Amino acid sequence: MKWGLTKRDNTALNPFEEFERDVKKTFENFFSLEPANLFDSAWIPTVDVKEDEKSIHVRAEIPGIDEKDINVALEDNILTISGEKKEERKEENKRYVLSESRYGSFKRCITLPGEVKADSAKAKFKNGVLTIDFEKKEVSQPKRITINVK
Repeated sequence: MKWGLTKRDNTALNPFEEFERDVKKTFENFFSLEPANLFDSAWIPTVDVKEDEKSIHVRAEIPGIDEKDINVALEDNILTISGEKKEERKEENKRYVLSESRYGSFKRCITLPGEVKADSAKAKFKNGVLTIDFEKKEVSQPKRITINVK
């Protein structure tokens, strides 16, 4: 029986070896990509969402962006953080060997793990970290109704 591909020593690969090789190659290619290439976007901020009994806390790392360039919105329990990273340079007679600055817009939508009071939101932005705290809405408890039988 002859298989389609060969190993380095010219022995044929069976279908399982061929599949294993293809899977390994796929994972190597996937994890060698930078996040910017992976998501076809300039940059996506990382986000942590924590919940306790009374509140929900969101922490987003947004370094290198001015507070005025960040937009935060809450609609239907979906928190949207968006903005634009800008970099303006005016340098004459400079030769760059390598420049890895990234600029462009970003948008991150997070479904919150519970209903929140929108008017309770408190947001702070310090040292490139955005924190937003929400109070949770009180969940109505089921009420038992007794039936009187006459």
